[in-house]
Amino acid sequence: MNMKQTLTVVLISAVTSTAAMFAYDSFMRKPAPIQELNGKLPSSYAGFYDSNGRVPGQPIDFMPASQAGVPAVVHITTTIGSGQASNNLPKNRRSPFSDFFGEDFFEDFFGGPQMRSVPQRASGSGVIISEDGFIVTNNHVIEEASEINVTLNNKKQYKAKLIGADPSSDLALIKIEEKGLNFLLYGNSDNVKVGQWVLAVGYPLNLETTVTAGIVSAKARTLGLNQRKSTSPIESFIQTDAAVNQGNSGGALINTTGELVGIVSAIASPTGAYAGYSYAIPVNIVKKIINDLLQYGTVQRAYLGITYLPENAPESEKGKLNFKEGQGVLVMDVAKDGAMSATGIQTGDYISKINGVKVTNGSEMVEQVAGYKPGDKITVHYIRGEKEYTTTITLKNKSGSYEIVRNAVSDKLGATLQPLDAKKAKEYSVKGGVVVTKISTGLIDEQTRMRDGFVVLKVNGTEVSTIDQFNAAIAKSPKRVLFEGFYPGYEGVYQYPIEINE
Repeated sequence: MNMKQTLTVVLISAVTSTAAMFAYDSFMRKPAPIQELNGKLPSSYAGFYDSNGRVPGQPIDFMPASQAGVPAVVHITTTIGSGQASNNLPKNRRSPFSDFFGEDFFEDFFGGPQMRSVPQRASGSGVIISEDGFIVTNNHVIEEASEINVTLNNKKQYKAKLIGADPSSDLALIKIEEKGLNFLLYGNSDNVKVGQWVLAVGYPLNLETTVTAGIVSAKARTLGLNQRKSTSPIESFIQTDAAVNQGNSGGALINTTGELVGIVSAIASPTGAYAGYSYAIPVNIVKKIINDLLQYGTVQRAYLGITYLPENAPESEKGKLNFKEGQGVLVMDVAKDGAMSATGIQTGDYISKINGVKVTNGSEMVEQVAGYKPGDKITVHYIRGEKEYTTTITLKNKSGSYEIVRNAVSDKLGATLQPLDAKKAKEYSVKGGVVVTKISTGLIDEQTRMRDGFVVLKVNGTEVSTIDQFNAAIAKSPKRVLFEGFYPGYEGVYQYPIEINE
């Protein structure tokens, strides 16, 4: 074999060997293991590991937070009713003859009430927020109570006075006469993160002070609970898996540094007992509501003046609106006299941020706005098409003005109001009026038989045609109010007197 032939054989062997190795590498070798990151971590893990690749820190100790929380959480018991039960039917089940004869007719005829009953009693929790005895609890804990009793962790007992309550947020402020009390410091619920440890402190099932631990499992939850009591509910619950039961309502949700981050309000349960999830009102909402009740006697609720697509809207409706997930809160309509009307925001825009805080659903947006009062200026970011815009708005109150509402009576009435349309006023041959569009829990429902659709013409003898005139007329006589008006389609003028209980 000459040199040329030898070189040819060597070349063929080399090519064959290289091809064989390539084929093996391509078809036989196993792929590299997943997540061989060579020191590179996803951005969400940044700072999670220390320089040695270990998770830093010591196991969490709940004892210091528990020691701070236990003496500042109280047991609340209430008495509902005076102890006498009559034979009267409730309003929604009245005798068909009562409108003609009056409810007292049957009592007088048959010799008055035939039964007596023991007053109802309820139990819950509360959180001391000042050394001189101010206590936060749930509205549903003290609602309709004729007597409120507070027991401290050291067994001392007190009679409490109701300072104010807000059914829209299910919060109430009560006070006992004492000094030097242990109290909890407010935290910042905006800083609460999903996955962090929290403790629930309260008096479940009439037990002594009980502390349970869990993690924050979700934020900005809406349950639809407060809409049973209010036409303008505020819900943006912190969801946790800390065990709570009946009696925990009004108790504290605290972080591991002992700060108050929420007021325990509800549980999700098919049985009435704890089944895995509990819900707390964020402390940033609590601070605003409680300060308003203390300073003004009523909550200064601010409104954006829009309607928006709720997060639980059916997929079919979202499809019709071409809703884009992750953009923000879809604006459905902008009220003509609302805070947003002069900003340029339109139907179809997405509100993406409130004062720089990202909002992805209506609950998050409501939580941010709930921290402000009428007249406050906020920055709103909104998306139109592919571009984000920024505008500044001045928030308004429910009646469409920037004024602080100092008259708490209108909130106690429990009614949604709107001015009578000019065309309707002409049709009814009246100058104007205020329509009671919906009656909820409040003085009107408790003391009268007024029904939805009633048109108020006069308040205490003063003609009213706007919400501001309506409120101004009430403010002139804070102890007794007389409504005069009519029902469309029915003859006659109806009068409804209401006594304002302090």
